[in-house]
Parts: sequence; C-alpha cells; structure tokens
Amino acid sequence: MTISNKITFARILMIPLLMLCIEWDLGVWPAIVFSIASLTDFLDGYLARKRNEITNLGIFLDPLADKLLTMVAFLYLLQAHVLPAWSIVIMLGREIAVTGLRVLAAKDGLVMAASIWGKIKTITQMISLILLLLAGGMILPGWVFISAMFLFYISLAAAVFSGYDYFKGTTHLLVND
Repeated sequence: MTISNKITFARILMIPLLMLCIEWDLGVWPAIVFSIASLTDFLDGYLARKRNEITNLGIFLDPLADKLLTMVAFLYLLQAHVLPAWSIVIMLGREIAVTGLRVLAAKDGLVMAASIWGKIKTITQMISLILLLLAGGMILPGWVFISAMFLFYISLAAAVFSGYDYFKGTTHLLVND
C-alpha cells in the first residue's frame, strides 16, 4: 500500500462526507470538502510518479475516485437546478466511454495518457464545481456564479474535444480483428 494509494483511499472516504455536507446543507462545507478531495487527486498522481510507485490498484482506484467525486457534485447541482441535465449526460457519458476505451487499451498493453484537452477539462471542471458548490452555501456576487458557469461550459467543451481525441487515435481498438 503506497502513500499514493492511501491518499486515493482518503479521497474515496471523503465522498460520503461530501454527500453528508450537501444533504445537511452545511453552507460552504461541501465546497471545502470537494476542494480538499480535488487537491488529493493532484497530490496522489504527483507522488506516484515522483516516487515511481504506480500500481495496478492506483491505476484502477484513482479514476474511480475522481468519477465518483465529480458525479456526486454533478448530481447535487442537477438536483438543485444549477446545471442542465443534458450537460451532465454529456459529461458522464464521456467519462464512461473514455474509461471503457482505456480498459480496451490496457487489454492490448496500451496506456492512454491524458491529452491537453483532458487536463483543461479536469482543471476547469474542478474549479467550476468548487465555485458552484460554494455559491450553494452562501450568497456570492453574480459574477462569481457567471464565472463558474463559464468555466463549467469550457470544461464541457474540453470534455467533448478530449473524448473525440481519445477515440480518434484508438478506433482500431473498437474493431474486431
């Protein structure tokens, strides 16, 4: 059990805490918990690479933790009528499709590194979700909400572009020999 995997497990354990903070309407706490969990995503990857401790467990758990964390925030913001359902369907559909593609690639011994679009998606998505969760917990200036929505739509566009980018270069994995 590497330090990176322990950090990933901690992120998974923060997901129920995030759900409780949302359910109990604890003001800014959902944004704080989501922020800390998001930072652990960057930290565990950095440590795994720096310490050369990339494991199969980490390869499996890290994206799962990320998807579960963002799904909780997306579903809350959907329920709160902040984000439209069609945008969540696109985001989650892209995540499921790319994850499936990564499984197929791994079966052939290929590793699909994140593209610049994937990195833009992740960063803008995390910042927008933090701001939108923060806006749910307190009254903020309108420009903060508008900025958060702008960042969310940038992350949505980056999700589409990165999804296309992943599939463009790997269509051979989808065709039977």
